[in-house]
Amino acid sequence: MYKIWKKKSLTQLLAEASDDEKGLKKTLSATSLVALGIGAIIGAGLFSLTGIAASDNAGPAVVYSFILAALGCAFAGLCYAEFASMIPVAGSAYTYSYATMGEFIAWIIGWDLVLEYALGAATVAVSWSQYVTKFLHQLGIDLPNSLLHGPWDESAGIINLPAIIIVCLLSLLLIRGTKESAFLNNLLVVLKVTVVLVFIALGWGFINSANHTPFIPVNEGESMVSAGKMSFMEFFKSDYFGHYGWSGILRGAGVVFFAFIGFDAVSTAAQEAKNPQKGMPIGIIGSLVICTILYVLFAYVLTGLENYLNFKGDASPVTTAFAKTGYTFLNSALTIAIIAGYTSVMLVMLMGQSRVFYSMSTDGLLPKFFSDLHHKNRTPWKTNIVFMIFVSLFAGFVPVTDLGHMVSIGTLFAFCLVCIGVIVMRKSNPNAVRGFKVPFVPLLPIIGVIVCVGLMIGLPIESWERLAIWLVIGLAIYFFYGMRNSKLNKN
Repeated sequence: MYKIWKKKSLTQLLAEASDDEKGLKKTLSATSLVALGIGAIIGAGLFSLTGIAASDNAGPAVVYSFILAALGCAFAGLCYAEFASMIPVAGSAYTYSYATMGEFIAWIIGWDLVLEYALGAATVAVSWSQYVTKFLHQLGIDLPNSLLHGPWDESAGIINLPAIIIVCLLSLLLIRGTKESAFLNNLLVVLKVTVVLVFIALGWGFINSANHTPFIPVNEGESMVSAGKMSFMEFFKSDYFGHYGWSGILRGAGVVFFAFIGFDAVSTAAQEAKNPQKGMPIGIIGSLVICTILYVLFAYVLTGLENYLNFKGDASPVTTAFAKTGYTFLNSALTIAIIAGYTSVMLVMLMGQSRVFYSMSTDGLLPKFFSDLHHKNRTPWKTNIVFMIFVSLFAGFVPVTDLGHMVSIGTLFAFCLVCIGVIVMRKSNPNAVRGFKVPFVPLLPIIGVIVCVGLMIGLPIESWERLAIWLVIGLAIYFFYGMRNSKLNKN
């Protein structure tokens, strides 16, 4: 008899985290974990989606969208920190769900994390390609359009070749080893944080207050609801919803939420942390706080330098806005740093995905193929190769906006389950050793769920439809393979 609700014990999970010859190497310090988080967070969401959310949804009030998105991440981040300090095992939310809500929910969240990490890496690869193209153009090198866009892009081509190349190169680096990957990530993090600070510092003096007026653009639909000319449900279903006004801020938060995706990727490396009880909370919360401050300042300067309407359809709004400062000689350096920043995001995303599948495979829910470690580097190299192919296909052919929405809704769903998991674990294992504890449980986790669900509601209906289709595919795989081969069920 299969027991799909059976849970993993804490004893079993902690035994898996032991450092033996068969396990993952413990090489990451607290500083490396913070850098890992910043490396995953600051990237496409900041450098590309800020302009998109401002032009399509919130206007200058995209600043409020960032704050709202950060709020949802903050509650989830606290919950992640407690779990990561208590269960230092690779797998992130998948592992936490296995311990709190059982195997079935764990499978759903593990499958859902593919949307976050794998498609997240594909999304960033597309933006990376756009900035590389712009940089090559500055050097007088123009690649043919057919090799820069997929067939379903607005500017249709054949394939996004640069996006595929970078995914392959980073996947091969991850096969090489975690320590080497972390070293490169640290260098890239220093570079891109410097760029963000330079952009804020130099751009602040050139802010045009007219670009911030009105700070919250008027939404005609909201005005009609206030006047009693339209019901809220009619407004919610109409094209007015999400285009400026407060509903635009909400939808903008769902869009720029992608910019925060990555702090939870720190938790996938828990098994490779030297001192996870101390380092994991510092890595998760530290990277989230630093990035939130930078995001709000960055968005304020960006929308102050250039009118938000001019960002529509602009894949590189940073260089467009920076031209207003007069420091045009820094454009090339800025573009190079942004490209480096995107590279570190992809590196962490690809690493996170391989660790989730590694954990699912060791539990028997996926074939053993996915948990085979390289004999020398002790990395899940076969999983890296599989996702190199999978992510490359999405990066090469799928439009970036479709990818971004899929990633956001998948991540928000994962955050909800992690928040619920903390409440469940406090009841089922109240005496377990916790290096960090979320304050005011169950209040803060419940607020976290409410905020994340609110952000999900703000996303387009197509995102919900794609999430449903993705979960149906995942459930089919679980019931036909995972449930029957689960080591927990066999035991």
